Amino acid sequence: MRRVQFFLVFGMVAVAAAPMAAKGKSGNTTVSPLLSSSRMPRVVNVGALFTINSVIGRSVKPAVTAAIDDVNSSPTVLPATRLNLVLHDTNCSGFLGTIEALQLMENDVVAAIGPQSSGIAHVISHVVNELHVPLLSFGATDPTLSSLQYPYFIRTTQNDYHQMSAITDLVLHFDWKEVVAIYVDDDYGRNGISALADTLSKKRAKISYKASFTPGASLTNITELLTGVNLMESRVYVVHVNPDSGLQIFKAAKKLGMLTSGYVWITTDWLPAVLDSSELPDSDTMDLIQGVVSLRQHTSNSDVKKAFTIKWKGIKGKETSSFNSYAFYAYDSVWLLAHALDKFLKSGQRITFSYDSNLRHTNNKKIQLSGLRVFNEGDKLLETITSTRFTGLTGEVKFDQDRNLVRPAYDVINIGGTGVRTIGYWSNHSGLSVASPESLYGKPVNHSANEQRLYSVIWPGETSDTPRGWVFPNNGKPLRVAVPYRYSYKEVVTKDKSTQGVRGYCIDVFEAAVNLLPYPVPRKYMLYGDGQRNPSYTNLVNGVAENKYDAAVGDVTITTNRTRIVDFTQPYMESGLVIVVAVKAAKPRPWAFLQPFTIEMWLVTGGFFLLVGSVVWILEHRLNHEFRGPPSQQVMTILWFSFSTMFFSHRENTVSTLGRLVLILWLFVVLIINSSYTASLTSILTVQQLTSRIEGIDSLKASNEPIGVQDGTFAYNYMIRELNIPESRIKPLRGEEEYANALRLGPKGGGVAAIVDELPYIELFMRYTKCEFRIVGEEFTKSGWGFAFQRDSPLAVDLSTAILQLSENGELQRIHDKWLSAASCSSQTSDAEESSLSLNNFWGLFVICGAACFISLSIYCFRVLCQYRRFNPDEEEPHEMVEPESATRRGRRPSLAISFRDLIDFYDKKEAEIKEMLRRNTRQGIRIRESDEHNGLPS
Repeated sequence: MRRVQFFLVFGMVAVAAAPMAAKGKSGNTTVSPLLSSSRMPRVVNVGALFTINSVIGRSVKPAVTAAIDDVNSSPTVLPATRLNLVLHDTNCSGFLGTIEALQLMENDVVAAIGPQSSGIAHVISHVVNELHVPLLSFGATDPTLSSLQYPYFIRTTQNDYHQMSAITDLVLHFDWKEVVAIYVDDDYGRNGISALADTLSKKRAKISYKASFTPGASLTNITELLTGVNLMESRVYVVHVNPDSGLQIFKAAKKLGMLTSGYVWITTDWLPAVLDSSELPDSDTMDLIQGVVSLRQHTSNSDVKKAFTIKWKGIKGKETSSFNSYAFYAYDSVWLLAHALDKFLKSGQRITFSYDSNLRHTNNKKIQLSGLRVFNEGDKLLETITSTRFTGLTGEVKFDQDRNLVRPAYDVINIGGTGVRTIGYWSNHSGLSVASPESLYGKPVNHSANEQRLYSVIWPGETSDTPRGWVFPNNGKPLRVAVPYRYSYKEVVTKDKSTQGVRGYCIDVFEAAVNLLPYPVPRKYMLYGDGQRNPSYTNLVNGVAENKYDAAVGDVTITTNRTRIVDFTQPYMESGLVIVVAVKAAKPRPWAFLQPFTIEMWLVTGGFFLLVGSVVWILEHRLNHEFRGPPSQQVMTILWFSFSTMFFSHRENTVSTLGRLVLILWLFVVLIINSSYTASLTSILTVQQLTSRIEGIDSLKASNEPIGVQDGTFAYNYMIRELNIPESRIKPLRGEEEYANALRLGPKGGGVAAIVDELPYIELFMRYTKCEFRIVGEEFTKSGWGFAFQRDSPLAVDLSTAILQLSENGELQRIHDKWLSAASCSSQTSDAEESSLSLNNFWGLFVICGAACFISLSIYCFRVLCQYRRFNPDEEEPHEMVEPESATRRGRRPSLAISFRDLIDFYDKKEAEIKEMLRRNTRQGIRIRESDEHNGLPS
């Protein structure tokens, strides 16, 4: 299609093409007539194509001329070849630029420098594609020119895609989410703003409005355009226009008062191109752009750049006192071509041209294009150009695989007072930074938000406070607020006959939050639903996402799926799904007295009764006559003593110290157990017992009985998708009356076994039914109610802050009590397992008591063993004549002779008897030693 347009547009250049037909032919191929004997051409024609009388052209023309002179005087680059510059003026017209391009191609140029216009570059690219002439553009920044459709187009300046990425990072750095794009409606403007939309969307920001105007629009037309823009919500304006007409935007904005506090103006690199073209910018111009933030193509501070700046001052015939960054890129474009031609020719390549057979077929028609010739080695020169690498005025000149310059970077500047201040830099290597890009290239890539920094900015209105970036629109359109028109639970939200049209808890919270905002919010409530049944809240949220409404105010539950399409405020009501069931009174149970303790508790308690009784019997048996007697009597004593301590009615006295210690600790344990048992049993017997087959979400899922949910809420889909409950079991119900009737009928009567709904609704339902039904189990979801807004709406953030303020000052609770206060339904029953006291409640007491028993028994057994080792069971008096050996054997009991039966017999003796035997043994031992000493026997 582009090629068809090309031939149609070029129909008027037939006369200009005719003289070329007889130009030096040699068959179909023409060799450059300026070849030297060494096959190196003495002169090579290089084209230049741009608008001379323009902001960019006035800087570029002297730069290109100076570059041609420098190349021709260079002893190392093309030493035997001179570049001949063929300059054509496009006159800032696509039509005239096309004619000039064709006339330029008559001169057998090997490459063309330019154009500066993206629109002209699109058209001329078809010409150079056909003639195989590389096109090196220093000013066409349209991102779409990098497509494969234009293989001979080489961009020697920065791609606008990178510039729009820089603007996106700049917008997000100040936490703005929406911008208004103001641009010229041509290839350059449209495609640049399209790239901005892409980069913003990747980071969850957007262009809220696109304001375009035709090239060459009058100040009146621009003023009308900005008048409409000023009615928009966003106050962040991105201006992407041509340098020659860009200041018209700010003249109109100044007239409309749009350069005051609260506005944000960001421009692309066209504005620095205007300002840098003169050493001292016009004071009237500076007055128009106070507080504007702009981007300038970054060029490194090098010695060659400084030398060029000095050389510029000596250039004669220039129309500007200074130059902009496009002059650097144009200068480097010439040197790029020179380096490539030098490499190209030194590799043995020749420069030849031939006629295009496709163009020669037009001779019989009125369009005469047959004189245009193809550069035969154009593809090889193109490959050489894209692979060439050198350091120029702009820094390193090198191309990536998409034929874009590597390491794109921009200066971020702020206009204030009478000058321009650099507040930072942007590069695709590190994003925004106050350090120059060259100092960061050696470090790892880092786009972390914490590392994005800029110096302070002076905004319009001479303020350093970052503007909010938006206001409520002044276009007379109020906020469209959708309100669910419910059938039930009208305390939450419903229709009203007042001028406001709605009322309820949600409306009062929203109104209170809006009143805290520092700006007015005109709003119009729009009912959603017919009031005959509850509306679908999912469809309501979708309506907000589809721009049918600006917001949804009501009992809208915040769910994961909904947060993907809209933004919610901070929850103003905590909520969660609960289960309500019908209950009936439980039948009296004859074994209720066992319920206070669990089985484990009963067993451990009984075991400790026997343990303590046994320990006390052991400790008291030798000392206390009440713990002696026949075996059967002693067993009965242990059992009686053990269980009589439960009522503190034991009649046996304890006389041993260890026995008393154990008994005191055990009586304390019994006191605690008795008190707990009494309290628990009293509660069980005095509170009415209610039962239900459904005890929680697990038993509800396991059953096959129908379940009721509120019509229109998210609970229906949640039960099906998340809990995998068959849809046939779920029965939508409209409100309180249907809830109550369905529960009373039950599953067998056509009703439901349980209701699943959010807790705020259930609290109102319990008040309506006067606690006739019961909530079972715990909340099995955690969510809340919030106000829904379109994605990235700043109102969602501001209202969230307002809701937090309402919560902190108690106003939120006051509104809740006004509409939703309900009589609390006290707990009507407790399950047996939940009310029974377990071993976990008393294990500490049992550990203390058990430790006391163990320690007391250990001490007692140690004492008994010590007595037993000293005890002699033979009570006979010793004879006068006794052999010393036999006397010694009778005096001490060998330790290895201890038997269990003897030990039991020893333990069964009374303590007094043992002590008497030990005294006799002691006296007998003394007499034996005295006898041995008298007879002279060794002791």
